[in-house]
Amino acid sequence: MSSRLTTLFGVPLVVQLLACAVPACAQDGHKGVNLYSIPQEIALGRQMAAEVEKQARLEADPIVAEYINRLGQNLAIRANAPFPVSVKMIQSDEINAFTLPGGFVYINSGVMKMADNEAELASVIAHEIGHAAARHATRQATRGQLAKIAGIPLAVFIPGWAGFAAQQAATAAAPVASLRFSRAYETEADLLGIRYLSEAGYDPNASIDMFERIASTERKTPGAVSKLFLSHPPTSDRITKTQAAIGKLKVEAGRYVLNTSEFEAVRTRLIGGN
Repeated sequence: MSSRLTTLFGVPLVVQLLACAVPACAQDGHKGVNLYSIPQEIALGRQMAAEVEKQARLEADPIVAEYINRLGQNLAIRANAPFPVSVKMIQSDEINAFTLPGGFVYINSGVMKMADNEAELASVIAHEIGHAAARHATRQATRGQLAKIAGIPLAVFIPGWAGFAAQQAATAAAPVASLRFSRAYETEADLLGIRYLSEAGYDPNASIDMFERIASTERKTPGAVSKLFLSHPPTSDRITKTQAAIGKLKVEAGRYVLNTSEFEAVRTRLIGGN
Protein backbone atom coordinates (compact mmCIF):
# COMPACT_ATOMS: atom_id res chain seq x y z
CA MET A 1 0.00 0.00 0.00
CA SER A 2 1.29 3.43 -0.94
CA SER A 3 2.29 5.76 1.89
CA ARG A 4 0.67 8.64 -0.03
CA LEU A 5 -3.11 8.73 -0.15
CA THR A 6 -5.75 10.53 -2.14
CA THR A 7 -5.87 14.23 -1.33
CA LEU A 8 -8.70 16.64 -0.77
CA PHE A 9 -7.82 20.32 -1.23
CA GLY A 10 -4.14 19.40 -1.11
CA VAL A 11 -4.29 17.52 2.20
CA PRO A 12 -4.36 13.70 2.32
CA LEU A 13 -7.87 12.55 3.15
CA VAL A 14 -6.62 10.22 5.87
CA VAL A 15 -4.90 13.16 7.57
CA GLN A 16 -8.19 15.06 7.72
CA LEU A 17 -10.00 12.04 9.11
CA LEU A 18 -7.28 11.36 11.67
CA ALA A 19 -7.23 15.02 12.65
CA CYS A 20 -10.88 14.82 13.65
CA ALA A 21 -10.09 11.78 15.75
CA VAL A 22 -7.61 13.69 17.89
CA PRO A 23 -9.16 14.60 21.27
CA ALA A 24 -7.98 18.20 20.95
CA CYS A 25 -9.56 18.57 17.52
CA ALA A 26 -12.93 20.25 17.18
CA GLN A 27 -15.22 21.54 14.50
CA ASP A 28 -15.28 25.18 15.55
CA GLY A 29 -18.63 26.22 14.15
CA HIS A 30 -17.03 28.14 11.28
CA LYS A 31 -16.28 25.19 9.00
CA GLY A 32 -12.86 23.72 9.41
CA VAL A 33 -10.70 21.35 11.36
CA ASN A 34 -9.03 22.76 14.44
CA LEU A 35 -6.37 20.74 16.27
CA TYR A 36 -6.65 22.97 19.32
CA SER A 37 -9.21 22.46 22.06
CA ILE A 38 -10.73 25.57 23.63
CA PRO A 39 -8.59 25.23 26.80
CA GLN A 40 -5.45 24.78 24.67
CA GLU A 41 -6.26 27.85 22.62
CA ILE A 42 -6.90 29.98 25.70
CA ALA A 43 -3.64 28.79 27.31
CA LEU A 44 -1.72 29.53 24.11
CA GLY A 45 -3.27 32.98 23.81
CA ARG A 46 -2.59 33.77 27.46
CA GLN A 47 1.08 32.86 26.99
CA MET A 48 1.36 35.01 23.87
CA ALA A 49 -0.51 37.91 25.50
CA ALA A 50 1.97 37.87 28.37
CA GLU A 51 4.80 38.23 25.85
CA VAL A 52 3.04 41.08 24.05
CA GLU A 53 2.46 42.93 27.31
CA LYS A 54 6.09 42.57 28.29
CA GLN A 55 7.15 44.40 25.14
CA ALA A 56 4.27 46.77 24.40
CA ARG A 57 3.19 49.74 26.49
CA LEU A 58 -0.45 49.32 27.41
CA GLU A 59 -2.69 52.36 27.85
CA ALA A 60 -2.25 53.35 31.50
CA ASP A 61 -5.17 55.77 31.78
CA PRO A 62 -7.88 53.70 33.54
CA ILE A 63 -10.70 55.72 31.96
CA VAL A 64 -9.44 55.07 28.42
CA ALA A 65 -8.66 51.42 29.16
CA GLU A 66 -12.07 50.80 30.72
CA TYR A 67 -13.85 52.49 27.82
CA ILE A 68 -12.05 50.37 25.22
CA ASN A 69 -12.73 47.11 27.02
CA ARG A 70 -16.39 48.02 27.65
CA LEU A 71 -16.84 48.89 23.98
CA GLY A 72 -15.26 45.55 23.12
CA GLN A 73 -17.50 43.63 25.53
CA ASN A 74 -20.61 45.20 24.01
CA LEU A 75 -19.53 43.79 20.65
CA ALA A 76 -18.23 40.48 21.99
CA ILE A 77 -21.56 39.45 23.47
CA ARG A 78 -22.98 39.52 19.92
CA ALA A 79 -20.25 37.16 18.75
CA ASN A 80 -21.05 34.24 21.05
CA ALA A 81 -17.34 33.40 21.17
CA PRO A 82 -16.41 30.10 22.84
CA PHE A 83 -14.23 31.94 25.36
CA PRO A 84 -14.13 35.35 27.09
CA VAL A 85 -12.83 38.21 24.94
CA SER A 86 -10.59 40.96 26.31
CA VAL A 87 -9.80 44.18 24.47
CA LYS A 88 -6.78 46.26 25.47
CA MET A 89 -5.18 49.37 24.00
CA ILE A 90 -1.48 49.67 23.17
CA GLN A 91 0.08 53.13 23.23
CA SER A 92 1.27 53.48 19.65
CA ASP A 93 0.44 55.91 16.85
CA GLU A 94 0.88 53.15 14.25
CA ILE A 95 -2.51 52.16 12.82
CA ASN A 96 -2.90 48.56 13.85
CA ALA A 97 -5.00 46.05 15.74
CA PHE A 98 -4.51 42.31 16.13
CA THR A 99 -6.02 39.22 17.66
CA LEU A 100 -4.27 36.41 19.51
CA PRO A 101 -5.71 32.94 20.05
CA GLY A 102 -8.22 32.59 22.84
CA GLY A 103 -9.89 36.00 22.56
CA PHE A 104 -7.02 38.39 23.34
CA VAL A 105 -7.59 41.53 21.23
CA TYR A 106 -5.26 44.54 21.06
CA ILE A 107 -5.85 47.88 19.36
CA ASN A 108 -3.32 50.70 19.01
CA SER A 109 -4.18 54.13 20.34
CA GLY A 110 -3.52 55.48 16.84
CA VAL A 111 -6.71 53.82 15.62
CA MET A 112 -8.86 55.75 18.09
CA LYS A 113 -7.07 58.99 17.32
CA MET A 114 -7.72 58.47 13.61
CA ALA A 115 -11.37 57.40 13.98
CA ASP A 116 -13.95 60.10 13.35
CA ASN A 117 -16.63 58.54 15.56
CA GLU A 118 -17.39 55.65 17.89
CA ALA A 119 -18.90 53.49 15.16
CA GLU A 120 -15.66 53.64 13.13
CA LEU A 121 -13.62 52.64 16.17
CA ALA A 122 -16.11 49.87 16.96
CA SER A 123 -15.81 48.57 13.40
CA VAL A 124 -12.10 47.81 13.87
CA ILE A 125 -12.70 46.11 17.21
CA ALA A 126 -15.64 44.15 15.76
CA HIS A 127 -13.43 42.88 12.93
CA GLU A 128 -10.84 41.64 15.42
CA ILE A 129 -13.52 39.99 17.54
CA GLY A 130 -14.65 38.26 14.36
CA HIS A 131 -11.19 36.72 14.07
CA ALA A 132 -11.39 35.62 17.70
CA ALA A 133 -14.90 34.15 17.55
CA ALA A 134 -14.12 32.26 14.33
CA ARG A 135 -10.88 30.96 15.91
CA HIS A 136 -8.88 32.03 12.86
CA ALA A 137 -5.49 31.89 14.61
CA THR A 138 -5.65 28.23 15.57
CA ARG A 139 -7.52 27.24 12.42
CA GLN A 140 -4.74 28.75 10.32
CA ALA A 141 -2.08 27.17 12.54
CA THR A 142 -3.84 23.84 12.06
CA ARG A 143 -3.69 24.24 8.29
CA GLY A 144 0.06 24.70 8.48
CA GLN A 145 0.49 21.65 10.66
CA LEU A 146 -1.61 19.46 8.37
CA ALA A 147 0.38 20.67 5.37
CA LYS A 148 3.57 19.51 7.09
CA ILE A 149 2.04 16.19 8.05
CA ALA A 150 0.83 15.67 4.46
CA GLY A 151 4.41 15.12 3.31
CA ILE A 152 5.19 12.43 5.90
CA PRO A 153 4.67 8.72 5.06
CA LEU A 154 1.74 7.19 6.94
CA ALA A 155 3.93 4.65 8.74
CA VAL A 156 5.82 7.50 10.38
CA PHE A 157 3.00 9.48 11.92
CA ILE A 158 0.15 7.04 12.59
CA PRO A 159 1.71 5.33 15.67
CA GLY A 160 2.63 8.60 17.36
CA TRP A 161 -0.18 10.81 16.10
CA ALA A 162 -1.57 11.77 19.51
CA GLY A 163 1.88 12.64 20.83
CA PHE A 164 2.68 14.60 17.68
CA ALA A 165 -0.50 16.67 18.03
CA ALA A 166 0.22 17.38 21.68
CA GLN A 167 3.77 18.49 20.87
CA GLN A 168 2.53 20.80 18.13
CA ALA A 169 -0.05 22.36 20.43
CA ALA A 170 2.64 23.01 23.02
CA THR A 171 5.12 24.61 20.62
CA ALA A 172 2.87 26.54 18.26
CA ALA A 173 3.40 30.00 19.75
CA ALA A 174 6.12 30.96 17.27
CA PRO A 175 4.22 30.27 14.01
CA VAL A 176 0.98 31.73 15.35
CA ALA A 177 2.77 34.83 16.59
CA SER A 178 3.85 35.70 13.06
CA LEU A 179 0.44 34.85 11.67
CA ARG A 180 -1.06 36.79 8.81
CA PHE A 181 -4.59 35.68 8.22
CA SER A 182 -5.61 34.44 4.78
CA ARG A 183 -7.79 36.69 2.66
CA ALA A 184 -10.69 34.31 3.19
CA TYR A 185 -10.36 34.74 6.95
CA GLU A 186 -10.06 38.51 6.62
CA THR A 187 -13.24 38.57 4.56
CA GLU A 188 -15.03 36.39 7.08
CA ALA A 189 -13.94 38.71 9.90
CA ASP A 190 -15.23 41.72 7.92
CA LEU A 191 -18.64 40.11 7.48
CA LEU A 192 -18.85 38.97 11.08
CA GLY A 193 -17.77 42.42 12.21
CA ILE A 194 -20.55 44.28 10.41
CA ARG A 195 -23.07 41.85 11.89
CA TYR A 196 -21.78 42.54 15.40
CA LEU A 197 -21.84 46.29 14.69
CA SER A 198 -25.44 46.17 13.54
CA GLU A 199 -26.59 44.01 16.44
CA ALA A 200 -24.84 46.34 18.89
CA GLY A 201 -26.72 49.30 17.42
CA TYR A 202 -23.92 50.90 15.38
CA ASP A 203 -24.20 51.98 11.76
CA PRO A 204 -22.41 49.19 9.84
CA ASN A 205 -21.56 51.66 7.08
CA ALA A 206 -18.93 53.00 9.47
CA SER A 207 -16.79 49.98 8.57
CA ILE A 208 -16.61 51.24 4.97
CA ASP A 209 -15.74 54.73 6.17
CA MET A 210 -12.94 53.21 8.24
CA PHE A 211 -11.57 51.23 5.28
CA GLU A 212 -11.40 54.44 3.28
CA ARG A 213 -9.88 56.39 6.18
CA ILE A 214 -7.13 53.78 6.62
CA ALA A 215 -6.34 53.81 2.89
CA SER A 216 -6.28 57.62 2.84
CA THR A 217 -3.98 57.74 5.87
CA GLU A 218 -1.48 55.40 4.24
CA ARG A 219 -1.50 57.46 1.02
CA LYS A 220 -0.88 60.69 2.91
CA THR A 221 1.61 59.24 5.40
CA PRO A 222 3.32 56.11 4.07
CA GLY A 223 4.27 53.81 6.93
CA ALA A 224 1.59 55.14 9.30
CA VAL A 225 -0.43 51.98 8.80
CA SER A 226 1.01 48.66 9.98
CA LYS A 227 2.15 46.28 7.24
CA LEU A 228 -0.13 43.74 8.90
CA PHE A 229 -3.11 45.98 8.12
CA LEU A 230 -1.90 46.44 4.57
CA SER A 231 -1.82 42.66 4.08
CA HIS A 232 -5.62 42.64 4.31
CA PRO A 233 -7.65 42.24 1.09
CA PRO A 234 -7.54 45.22 -1.30
CA THR A 235 -9.72 48.03 0.00
CA SER A 236 -11.93 48.18 -3.11
CA ASP A 237 -12.66 44.46 -2.84
CA ARG A 238 -13.41 44.73 0.88
CA ILE A 239 -15.75 47.66 0.31
CA THR A 240 -17.67 45.86 -2.43
CA LYS A 241 -18.18 42.74 -0.31
CA THR A 242 -19.02 44.74 2.79
CA GLN A 243 -21.55 46.90 0.95
CA ALA A 244 -23.24 43.76 -0.37
CA ALA A 245 -23.41 42.30 3.13
CA ILE A 246 -24.76 45.55 4.60
CA GLY A 247 -27.45 45.54 1.91
CA LYS A 248 -28.67 42.21 3.23
CA LEU A 249 -28.93 43.66 6.75
CA LYS A 250 -31.61 46.10 5.57
CA VAL A 251 -30.01 49.07 7.26
CA GLU A 252 -32.56 51.69 8.28
CA ALA A 253 -31.50 55.33 8.30
CA GLY A 254 -31.67 56.88 11.74
CA ARG A 255 -31.86 53.54 13.52
CA TYR A 256 -28.18 53.28 14.32
CA VAL A 257 -25.73 55.12 16.56
CA LEU A 258 -22.81 56.78 14.81
CA ASN A 259 -21.18 58.65 17.66
CA THR A 260 -21.40 59.34 21.38
CA SER A 261 -20.28 62.14 23.66
CA GLU A 262 -18.29 59.57 25.64
CA PHE A 263 -16.22 58.68 22.59
CA GLU A 264 -15.43 62.37 22.03
CA ALA A 265 -14.47 62.85 25.68
CA VAL A 266 -12.27 59.76 25.85
CA ARG A 267 -10.64 60.49 22.50
CA THR A 268 -9.85 64.05 23.63
CA ARG A 269 -8.42 62.65 26.86
CA LEU A 270 -6.33 60.13 24.90
CA ILE A 271 -4.90 62.76 22.54
CA GLY A 272 -4.23 65.14 25.39
CA GLY A 273 -2.48 62.49 27.47
CA ASN A 274 -0.10 61.31 24.75
